[in-house]
Amino acid sequence: MAQSVATQYGGEPNPLDTTGLCLLSLDGGGVRGLSTLYILKGLMTRLNHERQNAGLPRVKPCEVFDLIGGTSTGGLIAIMLGRLEMDSGKVKARFDSAKLKKAVEDAISKTDASLADAFNDGRKRGCHTFVCATAKETAGVTRLRSYTLPDEGEVPATICQAALATSAATGFFDPVSIGARHFVDGALGANNPVDEVEGEATNIWSPNTGDLKPLVKCFISIGTGNPGKKALEDNIAKFLSKSLVGIATETEETERKFIARWAKHYDEKRYFRFNVDQGLQEVGLAEYKEQGRMEAATGEYLQHQAQKFRVRDCIKNLQQKQNRTELSFATSISEYTMHCLTQQHKTRNVHWMVPRPVNSLFTGRSELIERIQNALRNNDPGTTKKKQLVITGIGGIGKSEVCLKVADLMRDDLWGIFWVDVGNRSTAKNGFLAIAKALKTSAESVEESLQALASTKDCWLLILDNADDPEVDYAAYIPPGNQGAVLVTSRIPECRQYSTVPPEALEGLDEEHSTQLLLKATRMPEESWRSCEEQAQAIVALLGSHTLALIQAGAYIAEGYCRLNQYAEKYKRLRKRLLKHYPKQQQSRYRHIYATFEASVAVLNDAEEEAGQDALDLLGVFSMLHSGVLPLHLFRGAWRGGQYVLATDNDEIDEMDKIDALRKWHVSQLPEFIDSQADEWDDYRLHKASALLVSLSLVTRHRSDELDGLSMHPLAHSWARDRLGKEQQEASWVRVGCLLALSQGHSEAWQVYETQLRPHLQAFLSPSIEAMFSFGPPGTMLPILLTCGWALNTMREDSRLEALLEGLYKVLQIAPSDPSQEHMQIWDLSARNIRHMGHASQGVALLEHVVKVKETTLAETHPDRLASQHALALAYDANEQPQEALPLLKHVVAVECRVLSDNHPSRLISIRALQAIESRLAAGKY
Repeated sequence: MAQSVATQYGGEPNPLDTTGLCLLSLDGGGVRGLSTLYILKGLMTRLNHERQNAGLPRVKPCEVFDLIGGTSTGGLIAIMLGRLEMDSGKVKARFDSAKLKKAVEDAISKTDASLADAFNDGRKRGCHTFVCATAKETAGVTRLRSYTLPDEGEVPATICQAALATSAATGFFDPVSIGARHFVDGALGANNPVDEVEGEATNIWSPNTGDLKPLVKCFISIGTGNPGKKALEDNIAKFLSKSLVGIATETEETERKFIARWAKHYDEKRYFRFNVDQGLQEVGLAEYKEQGRMEAATGEYLQHQAQKFRVRDCIKNLQQKQNRTELSFATSISEYTMHCLTQQHKTRNVHWMVPRPVNSLFTGRSELIERIQNALRNNDPGTTKKKQLVITGIGGIGKSEVCLKVADLMRDDLWGIFWVDVGNRSTAKNGFLAIAKALKTSAESVEESLQALASTKDCWLLILDNADDPEVDYAAYIPPGNQGAVLVTSRIPECRQYSTVPPEALEGLDEEHSTQLLLKATRMPEESWRSCEEQAQAIVALLGSHTLALIQAGAYIAEGYCRLNQYAEKYKRLRKRLLKHYPKQQQSRYRHIYATFEASVAVLNDAEEEAGQDALDLLGVFSMLHSGVLPLHLFRGAWRGGQYVLATDNDEIDEMDKIDALRKWHVSQLPEFIDSQADEWDDYRLHKASALLVSLSLVTRHRSDELDGLSMHPLAHSWARDRLGKEQQEASWVRVGCLLALSQGHSEAWQVYETQLRPHLQAFLSPSIEAMFSFGPPGTMLPILLTCGWALNTMREDSRLEALLEGLYKVLQIAPSDPSQEHMQIWDLSARNIRHMGHASQGVALLEHVVKVKETTLAETHPDRLASQHALALAYDANEQPQEALPLLKHVVAVECRVLSDNHPSRLISIRALQAIESRLAAGKY
């Protein structure tokens, strides 16, 4: 069974499978309650059949369910099954509204109980039973119980009174009096009592934590069928006429909301809702003679293939139930969870999605690290809530480094550690989709990725870094349920609300550890630290023990730009200049760290002319992109693209290609450390500039077998952009645009490092279209934006591409509905975007026009013509037009086989697409 596999670790059985709570909720609905009985009888018959095959005795509902709760008709059934312990097959509910009391009395007389017996007679039973009644005085829901709860009031009703109170529908029956209290039909308050059942079970088995879900093995909710209009009109009193409309709506709304809240249990086949959807619309509340119709409709419902699967899964779940659920069950689950955590120590880490190793300079904070580790481990037997811990503190204080250290220390304990930069929606989405991909799920959204992670039974830690926007609800990035642990870093104190354990407010290191960090960063031998201690302490006091500022200062000294005893004076001079340039808020929060960055710029200005300027140019490139890792392979791709453009005679460019053709002007805008005139790629200047920035701790180098790249601390990244004036920012944007555009199609980096490049492309395209067009001479910006648009298309950033195209239409003053030959490349891109957005027929129409134009203006072997024909064939396929798709794709493959090498990607992609269409045609799948 799927559930048993999901609730085991290394073969260790989960007590949830054999002893977990089984809950039953029964809706109200007059005579249509017979449908409830038929469904329940069907479930019990199938369950007992399986038990008989396994050599086990038959069971009654009261021996399977730990709690049964019902309203109105459902309340009557709950009493008979739970309190009177009747078998579902022997409950003969004759819901003749005129003889309700006699029917109830007859039912009681056929058991060992008497009419005077109390509903709660003090006897301990395995099955707890309650019914919902509506207090006439307050219209509030009252639960009448067959058991006692210490903290809840009790209404001393007899069995008969409880039955009448839950089913005394206004307009049919008089209110029922129990002592001084008066009750009417519970359906007027909670016709679908599933929330009441959840609340009651929580009070019984999880009163301290309120966390019921981890204790529930099987939760079944049974409705009385879709009432249709007939039931809503079949009333005597106007009151009931109005109320029943609300009852039907409330029942459906309750079901929808409950399934949403219990989605994990629903997906894991631990929550089931059965409710006949067709056949009972014409059966009124009081039409007790329609028994045949109700039995037939219910039988058809259960025989439907979809319900067969749900019934099968439900029976497999109930089959495992072996023991009653004691009140101490929460402790058993907690102990089991702790045991699993202990076992995880022996399990290797499978998923390690952490962006970088711990900084070799990391110093101190041992007590904090230990507190965080203890808090994230589920070692409190009194609770099973997910551990969520928020670390707050100003930028650069070391929050991310603390998380890296925690992750490193807990790596062997956890099956998976996942890191997501939630600094903006784009990087957050990229991070969660990367997690989904690692988990081998088909998730296409943040929500689906979160659900995939939440459904993982192994122990994991999710780190949400840079939760710094006060306008964002970061709860949207926390997986549902109680599985796993979450660690959040934020600059805003308000984020502490997401902590389920005491949050941590990170401040500067103490003087001792701050001094150690600074001296480590200077790379001075440890034996000389004592003699330099006073000078180092003076710098620590000057920088306010700010972690990143200390590292910056140490790097500055280590590179020989000043001595330890000279730094304070130099810093004071730079700070005076700094205060003239930065707004007050930045002065107050980041004055120390921004001053250390400025000290580094002074070094670059004083460095060897070429190397210093190259480093500043590279810094400008980073400032227009994202702070994450940028693959250095991209620069080689831009050089290749420049070579291609310089070798092309622009006068011979096809007329159609002019609007998106990159020219010599674009090559001239590349950073000078890319020598576009050289016959061979030379990365000497790039690596020298990189090494200079790394030496000053302005960027971090990432080297592995798969990737060689650079990243920036988010605060350093913000500073790099803020320090540029308006004209400098625009020039840097153009330089980066040419770098990205020229590398497209000339570097495998765009395919190999798509995950890393996605946030950079998103950050680059963040200005408005109008602003981007103003950054360069007329005609120079459109090729950059169109090239980026094709990259968005490949990455399936469909919404972003749609917004980009809308902006182009507006700026160029062209109509989307009126394609012109001059702007054909825009319509080609737009057609593919339309198809990707799910509008296949519109995409087909536009692509047909594009292909028609290209077939008359471009040679048969032109790559653009072939690409558009390929796109049209795929659009035909998506629009279920295989007869049009097949010959067109055969033509494309034939041409590409003539002009392209055997292993050319375009040729291989076309062949695979053709084979897929032929396969679907042969299988009759269109």
